[in-house]
Amino acid sequence: MRVLVVEDEAFLAEMIAEGLRRDALAVDVAGDGLEALRKLQLGEYDVLVLDRDLPGIHGDEVCRRVVEQRLMTRVLMLTAAGTVRDRVEGLGLGADDYLAKPFAYAELLARVLALGRRARPALPPVLERAGIVLDTARRQASREGRHLHLSRKEFAVLEALLRAEGAVVSGEDLIEQVWEEHTSYRTTAVRVTLSKLRAKLGEPPAVETVSGAGYRIAS
Repeated sequence: MRVLVVEDEAFLAEMIAEGLRRDALAVDVAGDGLEALRKLQLGEYDVLVLDRDLPGIHGDEVCRRVVEQRLMTRVLMLTAAGTVRDRVEGLGLGADDYLAKPFAYAELLARVLALGRRARPALPPVLERAGIVLDTARRQASREGRHLHLSRKEFAVLEALLRAEGAVVSGEDLIEQVWEEHTSYRTTAVRVTLSKLRAKLGEPPAVETVSGAGYRIAS
């Protein structure tokens, strides 16, 4: 899942981003509304965590443009303006959810994951295929009852493959869904992560390579 955090307080933006990355999400950061719109045009994001009071282009305008352009991105407004009236106004602009500052990180994560499930055709929070069980809510994975100790990137790659329901996922799609835009070694990272994931999944092989196309979970 890819998330764009738009927050002009750099410390808070990085705190949110690092927390979400630890929970296996690919996260980019923008410090103002103009940068946010540029990133939204260049990449596909499942969830937009949007501060409302932004310099330059206001967060309300960013939200309006997301709605007008019919982007698949779900919008979570994160702001200090937390009265009922503020929430009603934010949701009226087209935001999908609204969380007031200060907030508990656990609640933020839960809301981001819930919105992410709505950003694409709905799939259950527990994904199963080839004996693999992936619980996206609890961030747990197993195969044939054996618990898998996965890194956050391994977990995210496995989730992307399982969500494809047997379809081929290209390396470019994995990069788009799992790695942040500033990562310079993403192509190599895909190969390395898949190699480690295959080793942890064990036998029989669960991840197939489709020559010239990408990867898929065996049926």
